[in-house]
Amino acid sequence: MPERRVTMADVAREAGVSPTTASFALSGRTDMRISDASRERVLEAARQLGYRPNVTARSLRTKSTQTIGLVSDRITTTPFAGDVIRGAMEAAREQDHLLFITEADGDRAAESSLVHALLDRQVDAVIYATMFTRYVTPPKELFGRRVVLLNCLAPGFDAPSVVPDELEAGRDAARALLAAGHTQGIWAIGGHQAVPATPEGIIAGNERMRGLEEVLREGGAHLDGVIECDWDTLDGYREVSTLLAAGTRPQALVCLADRVSFGAYQALSEAGLSVPGDVSVISFDDQDIASVLRPALTTLKLPHYQLGRLAVELILRGGPLEAAVHRVPMPLQERASLSAPAGK
Repeated sequence: MPERRVTMADVAREAGVSPTTASFALSGRTDMRISDASRERVLEAARQLGYRPNVTARSLRTKSTQTIGLVSDRITTTPFAGDVIRGAMEAAREQDHLLFITEADGDRAAESSLVHALLDRQVDAVIYATMFTRYVTPPKELFGRRVVLLNCLAPGFDAPSVVPDELEAGRDAARALLAAGHTQGIWAIGGHQAVPATPEGIIAGNERMRGLEEVLREGGAHLDGVIECDWDTLDGYREVSTLLAAGTRPQALVCLADRVSFGAYQALSEAGLSVPGDVSVISFDDQDIASVLRPALTTLKLPHYQLGRLAVELILRGGPLEAAVHRVPMPLQERASLSAPAGK
């Protein structure tokens, strides 16, 4: 048989006080005069008996279930974005909230069903999240609710968005190149994404390129060329191999994603060129592969943990949620793939 739940009456009896006194002491209320000795007896009795408050009763009293729902497309099944969930869960737990995590895998009908299920459970708020930064149309069930958009943007939808600061990351990549002495022979691989197969490139690629070109121009430098391609290892390998075979010898490559960099490394190695001795490489994302490449890859880190954490913190701050875009910095991970141009 299941163990009987410890009640408020049990705590009051053990502490030798009335149930009302026990209730006030356990809720932390100070509008009733309770002696410090009585309060301590109640708290000690609750610890000894293993008392846990009745969440349903408390939610009826406070009008809050202390729960948050998270609906994503496919974050939970993507290993390198697990930190998004960890950041959100830790922020919720620190404020005694529970996070319900669901995933629709891009199915709009399933998405609406999941939202309904969360609202039926009286969650206080919903985080609507996507794996790649993109424009979205949230389910109609979320209109008028307390919502934070995580890693996505929805113009006209009255809710804050939390996204990586891709524009500033592009600027920081350019600053790193300029600081190393690179002003010419710079090629962008995977820039200006226009390929439907790469939804992550729609916003991230454009903003990274805008920031990169802006700061290079301000520093008296420029890109010698931009090669559009998908953001996978084979694409980086193919495009850099083709570039080298055509007789072009870049001094630096800006790869728009770490997977592209991996392919670029292979192509450079096959051509007898070293990183960074012959060609410097800088990238974006800081996936696991970045630190194990040899030489280790200098890259701008996607702030997965901070994104998830900030989404929950915004919800729990209280007060109305303003429809603002919160951009989370992408810190530069300085490693060994970037150095002065050869001969300098």
